[in-house]
Amino acid sequence: MMGPKQEAQGALFYEFSIEDHVPSDHILRTIDGVIDLSGVRKHLTEFYSSTGRPSIDPELMMRMLLVGYIMGIRSERRLCDEVHLNLAYRWFCKLDLTDAIPDHSTFSKNRHGRFRDSDMLRYVFETVVAQCIEAGLASGQRYAADASIIAADANRQNSTPKADWNPEAIEPSDAPRAVREYLETLDDAAFGAASPVTPKFISHSDPAAQWTGARGGPAYFAYSTNYLIDTDNAVFLDVEASRSIRQAEVGSVKTMIDRVQKVHNLKPERLIADTAYGSGQMLDWLVEKRGIAPHIPVIDKSGRKDGSFERADFTYDAGNDLYICPNGRELKQNRRVFKKPRLAANKDETVRYRARKSDCDACILKERCTPKEPQRKVTRSIYETSRDVARVLSQTQQYAISRKLRKKVEMSFAHLKRIHGLGRLRLRGPCGAHDEFILAATAQNLKKLAKLAPSHNLIRKTV
Repeated sequence: MMGPKQEAQGALFYEFSIEDHVPSDHILRTIDGVIDLSGVRKHLTEFYSSTGRPSIDPELMMRMLLVGYIMGIRSERRLCDEVHLNLAYRWFCKLDLTDAIPDHSTFSKNRHGRFRDSDMLRYVFETVVAQCIEAGLASGQRYAADASIIAADANRQNSTPKADWNPEAIEPSDAPRAVREYLETLDDAAFGAASPVTPKFISHSDPAAQWTGARGGPAYFAYSTNYLIDTDNAVFLDVEASRSIRQAEVGSVKTMIDRVQKVHNLKPERLIADTAYGSGQMLDWLVEKRGIAPHIPVIDKSGRKDGSFERADFTYDAGNDLYICPNGRELKQNRRVFKKPRLAANKDETVRYRARKSDCDACILKERCTPKEPQRKVTRSIYETSRDVARVLSQTQQYAISRKLRKKVEMSFAHLKRIHGLGRLRLRGPCGAHDEFILAATAQNLKKLAKLAPSHNLIRKTV
């Protein structure tokens, strides 16, 4: 039998509870069980005036921002609409049915003001990281680092060729916020000072963004998000924004390792990364200055394609500081004492070792060794000792395990772009990139904490 037609009927009184309408397995309910924002108000106290109209609760704004990055809502206008309509979002933000939703402009005002002045977003991120460590999700024994390119909110048509770009001609007082941030970060290693090379094009709207063709397709403006994860459960220990060039990305890893040790008192026994981080300077920083085992492939350009002897065919005698060629002859830096001592290293941070011309002329292996030069030369990096450490580690079973663990950080970037929707930045400038990257990493850590922390705590109690 067909039921009666359903029609809305008014009532004098309603009994309604948002709590009853949020599913027990909803992601926001599980996250609400582990998130701790109790310190937000205290952290921001000194950045609010003691007089004037009452402000919007900063914890409410933080919860709304987290909803946006957890659920992949990229627009703050749309976020306000979704929180207004979605009961689960209202419940997570501690809003009743009759409570008003903050205007979207409130987020911009606070983000450019007290949130950045107090470094509020990093405070929340580090609070979540501390919770992950306390829950046993991160031991700090093995780190993995990598960078991923995220397109900037900048258009190729609104740009200037490098030959026509002059930062000194910019008037800061008349420039947009992203341009002022660019001028402020020209001496920052993660941005302007990372490389003396000027990009082919400079964006007018976001000059700090890097013009890059790293993906092999058409070039575009972008930033890099740099992740440092603990390989136990792929928890993000730190995140850093930089330009999309190798020097800036390598420098960001150094910054993150030192910051994690300072904030959370964690020091790894090894760092896992790809070849981009295998420069001699980086390996020496890890081995000699930080005592961290580099599970990183060494950048080595000593190979030859013409079939002649490579540097690996020469034996280094550390005691006498010389090389032995395949025919048993010595290659030295200097064969006489100079009145004015010469610098050992060249500008490229290498030392040259030369054979005697007479030895090479009489050598039966000359055609295989140096067919086009009168004598053979071999260069050695001043960081070769640390490079050798990395080469020895690459032959171990632990290194083979590390290669598999490195995929965890790559998978995190895939989740960042596909699930959290961060394929293109919405905010401009270095500060905008920092805000987006750190909020997205906080959202990813919260999901891991909500999923894994209960089981880890249960295991602890059982043991």
